[in-house]
Amino acid sequence: MDVTNLYLCKDNCQFKTLHLRMKKLSFFAICFTTFCAQAQINHFKYNNNKNITVNKAAVVSAHALASDAGLSVMKKGGNAFDAAIATQLALAVVYPGAGNIGGGGFMVAHTSSGKNIALDYRESAPAKATKDMYLDSAKNAVTILSMEGRLASGVPGTVAGLFATLKYAKLPFSTLIEEAINLAEKGFALTKAQAEDFNNSHAVFTRNNKNQVAFVRDAPWKEGDILIQTELANTLKRIRDKGVKGFYEGETAKLIATEMKTGNGIITEADLKNYKVKERVAMQFPYKDYQIITMPLPSSGGIILQQLFKMTAQKNLASFPFHSKESVQLIVEAERRAFADRAEFMGDEDFVKVPVKTLVSDSYLKNRMADYVAGKAGNSSKIQPGQIKESEETTHISITDAEGNAVAVTTTLNDHFGSKTIISGAGFVMNNEMDDFSVKPGVPNMYGAIGNDKNAIAPGKRMLSSMTPTIVLKNNKPFIVVGTPGGTTIPTSVFQSIVNVIDYKLSAIDAVNKPKFHHQWQPDIISVEKDFDKSLKEDLNKMGYKIVERGTIGRTELITITATGNIKSKIKITAVADKRGDDDARGY
Repeated sequence: MDVTNLYLCKDNCQFKTLHLRMKKLSFFAICFTTFCAQAQINHFKYNNNKNITVNKAAVVSAHALASDAGLSVMKKGGNAFDAAIATQLALAVVYPGAGNIGGGGFMVAHTSSGKNIALDYRESAPAKATKDMYLDSAKNAVTILSMEGRLASGVPGTVAGLFATLKYAKLPFSTLIEEAINLAEKGFALTKAQAEDFNNSHAVFTRNNKNQVAFVRDAPWKEGDILIQTELANTLKRIRDKGVKGFYEGETAKLIATEMKTGNGIITEADLKNYKVKERVAMQFPYKDYQIITMPLPSSGGIILQQLFKMTAQKNLASFPFHSKESVQLIVEAERRAFADRAEFMGDEDFVKVPVKTLVSDSYLKNRMADYVAGKAGNSSKIQPGQIKESEETTHISITDAEGNAVAVTTTLNDHFGSKTIISGAGFVMNNEMDDFSVKPGVPNMYGAIGNDKNAIAPGKRMLSSMTPTIVLKNNKPFIVVGTPGGTTIPTSVFQSIVNVIDYKLSAIDAVNKPKFHHQWQPDIISVEKDFDKSLKEDLNKMGYKIVERGTIGRTELITITATGNIKSKIKITAVADKRGDDDARGY
């Protein structure tokens, strides 16, 4: 061990002095072990941690290198907000299918001082966007245009969101972006799933890009191959050096606008310069002895979540066993009604009036469940929206720190690899969030969600989302930090994960990894994962439900924090990364 490492060891162990002549070998060994434990993981050889138990801080994200980037800045003196920024930036490099600087997202946080925060950096429609921009001359929806290519992109908000988060952080932005730049410039080893992903996406990348992109090569990708993204590294350096203007103005903005002009895209430099993050009032409501903190509109997730808790509480969900036919039916029927309301009433409140107070009121929701019949399937053609007078390729990060801050961030490109268009010269994937608008009333988007003019396209408007970053408080302190990707399955997965912990007393591991199920009004089916209980499927079939087996539902990142006394007392943090992907949990 050389002198340099000894001094690093001195700093990490927080000793004021460290003599080169140590008398006790055990003392030397302890210090060396501490240093090694705090070193960052190898970019070219790493493993996933699926669950950990620690007592200071934790990060759970879609990729080990991103989780490690977030944890590293907390070890350097940063807090959960620093970690949220660093993790998102790293995900933009190591998880390009959903991690992004070309998309947008939401952040929900609860600070150690008791403040709730909701940041909206959702994408917005460009100034040239029109209500009928995806309709042909016969007024038929041409949905391929809202899903693939340059016209599918909304104005990205992620970078602006990172800088809006910075005021709650402690470290300089240059420190927080450093690891992302290293990962892009020096490269990292692909997982097996990522290699397969790039190979499967070869044709769609070739179709939607005129220039060579980092994800496409002649030979098939394989696990362990090194991905280097020089153009992306240079983009990140411009952001490091010039701040938010390094993305929304100058060279990067010109590259985005130029890419749009090479096809049918409509985002301009003016659109980028005019983008603004919006601070929202976090949605907060009680559930039993807990407080739920979640995202308001333009996410539908917060409203749906509150509706689900209130409707299932009417029938005392916890009185039915976990994954019994009674509990699943009750959840399904609440989901059916919530998604019917989503289709009818929800949109960007900056543009349309949404009766939020009514939608979550006890009297309204009692009436919504009045026609519920235990043991008999509901029918979506008969159960319509209530009467009121007036991607799945997303990624989630859950973080908690030693100070008592908790942060839940969900970001998205919408579909896997977004619009499949990479900005030439800048190296990042653009979103296809325009598909989250209602391109025509009654026409489902790629997730089958139906909408109307409440969610119609308009310049500057933000498309309705399902993202549901959520924090659960117990005794006014963070107890659960949770979220997931999954399109319309997001709020239902978040709901199920929370009740799994609170009502069914499942471990954090089981709360995440037990089979999920989903109903969204239309289509009138219950989607279940492959490991969903067969006898339970038969019971639901007998009730009159149509069961459709599908692939995995979401990739939930969940942290539970158990504290005794005040926040400075000994705490137990359990962080769980979903078994359904390369997700990873890190902590100390």
